[in-house]
Amino acid sequence: MSTLLYVKASPRGARSHSIHVADAFAEAWVAAGPNREIAVRELFAMDLPAFDGHLLQVKYNIMHGRPHSPEEKKAWQAVEALIADFKAADRYLFAVPMWNFSIPYRLKHYLDLIVQPTYTFLVGPEGYTGLVTGRKAFLCLARGGDYPAGSGREQFDFQSGYLRHILGFIGLSDVAGVAVEPTLRGEELKDKARRDALAKALEIAKTF
Repeated sequence: MSTLLYVKASPRGARSHSIHVADAFAEAWVAAGPNREIAVRELFAMDLPAFDGHLLQVKYNIMHGRPHSPEEKKAWQAVEALIADFKAADRYLFAVPMWNFSIPYRLKHYLDLIVQPTYTFLVGPEGYTGLVTGRKAFLCLARGGDYPAGSGREQFDFQSGYLRHILGFIGLSDVAGVAVEPTLRGEELKDKARRDALAKALEIAKTF
């Protein structure tokens, strides 16, 4: 069985442009081959552990080879469960709106929890090595404006660049994606952007 971990980072449900395209991508991916399943993670409905003092101390303990207290070990178990869930997937799908030129805070929280030394990356004499390798990721992005290369507006896009960087950091170098943009410049442009992104996503899903 091949599993697609579908991370929904928008709280808007059926009103979300990114989820609209990502839902269709997921369905097309399942239909494109046998023995496929989707594991959906609704970040705004999940009880993510706070990345507080206990968790930060465990992270530094791991990095410096120090032991953990019983309280720290108990707190860290929730993080290990999230990381194990993430690493169990064969493919990754993200539905992500742009918030203030970047990503929603719940997605940043989730990524801060799963990007951990010795679990999803290693630090060695040669630098960093990602441990989540041999898998693909697909990004369904949505943003009110448009930020094409050479427009001068691309400097405001901290959404796609950050996601590709952090996923590559943990080993996911094969990252494709589409963007529904612009969504705030009239119905005609919005509808065309959604149709175009959907068509491209469905085509990629066939061989993803």
